[in-house]
Amino acid sequence: MQPFTSPLISAEALLQLRPTGDVRLIDARTGPGIAERYAEAHLEGALLVDLEHQLADTSGDPVEGGRHPLPTLAAFGEVLQQLGISPESHVVVYDDKNGANAAARFWWMLRALGHEKVQVLDGGMQAALKAGFPLGSGVETPQNAGPYPATTWQLPLADIHAVEIAAQNPQATVVDVRDAYRYQGISEPIDLIAGHIPGAINMPFSANLDENGRFRSPEALRELYQPLMADKNPGQVIIHCGSGVTACHTLLALAHAGFEIPALYVGSWGEWSRTGRDVGKA
Repeated sequence: MQPFTSPLISAEALLQLRPTGDVRLIDARTGPGIAERYAEAHLEGALLVDLEHQLADTSGDPVEGGRHPLPTLAAFGEVLQQLGISPESHVVVYDDKNGANAAARFWWMLRALGHEKVQVLDGGMQAALKAGFPLGSGVETPQNAGPYPATTWQLPLADIHAVEIAAQNPQATVVDVRDAYRYQGISEPIDLIAGHIPGAINMPFSANLDENGRFRSPEALRELYQPLMADKNPGQVIIHCGSGVTACHTLLALAHAGFEIPALYVGSWGEWSRTGRDVGKA
């Protein structure tokens, strides 16, 4: 079994854990009809978590906080209680996008509460099925858990004002993990304006994965990110994407490489691009 110090777990290791029943398995897949798709088939024992309504507060205007702002701590604590997760739980979360979507976001949110025993399934649902992990159907019933003490986000966060300052500070680095065509302003499939935050650099999250869709080794990721992290504390490096979700994939990769987790700009391009601030192009 991989140690809890690793933010990733292999499908083979998860399969070995299954007989113990000592894991809270979370399905973080997203997209249209996800509740129906989950009920039709999911990894046996997994509980569904909803990015739009449980891992974000999407009730407000994205001009203030972006498309997936964090929920309140109290609301997230209630979600964890509903999922049967206590501070002592070993949580494994998966999606079907190599951890690039809500699995990494859920991992970051738990880690930001100080929860240590949380891992993302490397390779996602596809890897588990390939390894022979059984499927379940219907809606799983969570185990009982008491209130989760969610009191503060313990990992660094940056708001739009901090990002604006950091992007002009040679001692800090703002990293945009979106695909290069979005960063360069060639086209924008989601947000209203194409381009990037002036001063931000582009390090697409896809570089975190190997040709098989698994995370690259800690050594390879350390070599990739060492120039970024060298001589900086975590607060001087700010990671963002389109809506503060995929950015967590790079935060996960950095943790896998052994770096301290830098700051997350949750509002990301979805917020910046709606505020009338300057826009960078290629």
